[in-house]
Amino acid sequence: MSAPTGTGAVAPVDERVPLRRLLPLSAQHVLAMVAAPVSTVFLTAGALRLSPGDTASLLSAVLVLCGAGALLQSLGVWRIGAKLPFVMLPGGAATALFLQIAEDHGAATATGSVLLAAALLLAVLPLYARVVRLFPPLVMGVTVLLIGIAMVRVAAQLIAGNGAQPAQPRAVVLAGLTVAATVGAYLLLRGVWRQTAVLIGMAAGTLLAVVTGLGEFRPAEGSGFSLPALLPYGAPHFDLLAALPLLLFSLTTLAEITGQTVLNSESAGRVPDPGRDVPRVARADALVSLVGGLFGTSLMVTSAENIGIGRLTGVRSRFVTAGAGVLLVATGLLAPVSRAVAGIPAAVVGGSSLVVYAVIAVLGVEMLRRADLGGGPAEGTGSMVAALALAAGLLPLLSPGLYDGFPAWVRTVLGSGVVAGTLTAVLLSALLRGRGGPDGPGSRGTSDGPG
Repeated sequence: MSAPTGTGAVAPVDERVPLRRLLPLSAQHVLAMVAAPVSTVFLTAGALRLSPGDTASLLSAVLVLCGAGALLQSLGVWRIGAKLPFVMLPGGAATALFLQIAEDHGAATATGSVLLAAALLLAVLPLYARVVRLFPPLVMGVTVLLIGIAMVRVAAQLIAGNGAQPAQPRAVVLAGLTVAATVGAYLLLRGVWRQTAVLIGMAAGTLLAVVTGLGEFRPAEGSGFSLPALLPYGAPHFDLLAALPLLLFSLTTLAEITGQTVLNSESAGRVPDPGRDVPRVARADALVSLVGGLFGTSLMVTSAENIGIGRLTGVRSRFVTAGAGVLLVATGLLAPVSRAVAGIPAAVVGGSSLVVYAVIAVLGVEMLRRADLGGGPAEGTGSMVAALALAAGLLPLLSPGLYDGFPAWVRTVLGSGVVAGTLTAVLLSALLRGRGGPDGPGSRGTSDGPG
């Protein structure tokens, strides 16, 4: 628990909220974040061609894990969870990498990669201060931008279908209408409703599909309560080279977690202490991800996107996000809910995913804008690092067969745009840091990590 304020009052983060206010406040948090797990699940289901029943099971697992993660981060157990008002989501960028591994090596290998990445995150926490310096804003910006681009490509494939035949015009039209509905909701609505624009767009797209005949709504069969399926893709297969994209991503999350933890601490009225709280947040992420891997999900990540609701309502209590966690677990176990949304047409999911993952690419651009692209011993050194890293990352996306003649391990490393770009950025950034390059001595940029 946080120490009381100087006047003896309880800190806002530890405020106990009466039940009559707790329920609606917690429901707001659920509405604000539920679009991310729903859209991520349907992108995964479409890319892996899961049946409606398997899709419903995956959605149930993700919602339960999101709820368990919110409870763990909000309430804390031992040194797991920072006791801050956080919620947990399936990482959009991590899902892109998960699907890429599944496409190249199979879903079982993707599951094994999630388990390896979560274990790596736990293992490096004692070295947190050193590892986080490898991923300054310049490197993070390149990584997130490449992930967003790769994810948009996957979303486009979801709209196009299995690729055996040309994309159906009605699927493209339906996806476009879904995007239009999402943008319209975002522009016209305010507050928590604006934050659910993706869900509103999916609902509108599904309704248009049924009314116009552009698609079909087929809920999965079943009723009552259900438990998620364990190991839905079979026994995990462990391949370190195949897992490299997720292994690198799990390390980059330390920089993101640092920034989110400081921001959330300040917003909740607690003095930031990254050295204490960041490892606790990361442990909760890793443990929930380990469980999630067993139920077919990608890495689960703590999100600070609910901070806006706290600022809007003036309530910054961690018990509100804990209440949201309880609601998410209950929703995930209600089979009718998950089975109904499992019937959403693939083109609608693809249209919504285009919006969600294009935003990830824009976040990467914003990170690069905040980085010191002009710093270093020579003017423009940061720009050169970013340029070479983006070139290395875009090559396998623009020319997929470029490395076909190389050994398998080379294809695995360089054939992944995210891995190739991130490794290039890390190596060049580290090389120049010692000479006063990007984010090094004398650089104008700042790192998200501790000093």
